[in-house]
Amino acid sequence: MITVSKDQPLKHYQWGNGCDGWNFVDSPALSVKQERMPAGTAEALHYHRHAQQFFFLLKGEASFEVEEKHILVKENEGLHIEPGTKHRIINHTQTDIEFILASQPSAAGDRYNI
Repeated sequence: MITVSKDQPLKHYQWGNGCDGWNFVDSPALSVKQERMPAGTAEALHYHRHAQQFFFLLKGEASFEVEEKHILVKENEGLHIEPGTKHRIINHTQTDIEFILASQPSAAGDRYNI
């Protein structure tokens, strides 16, 4: 066993328009990541056939589009997304947001953009 953190992740990656991610758990059964989205960035609308996901905001305030509804999630709040649910996260604020993203099973290879 090893301890992980943003400073010592299993892997660091970049995605989208200047977004960062840090893998903490990376197995077929479970994925846990910390991600950062700069001000004004958004993810593409998508769904996962098999993976459920849980987003937990560490810093800032995120807007989620979930099945055409808009949900505001504030710091120290979380949102559960069931498999098959169309969703995306958006940072409408002027500051970075950071969040933990857990996917079970892993969403690797299970993302379908709309």
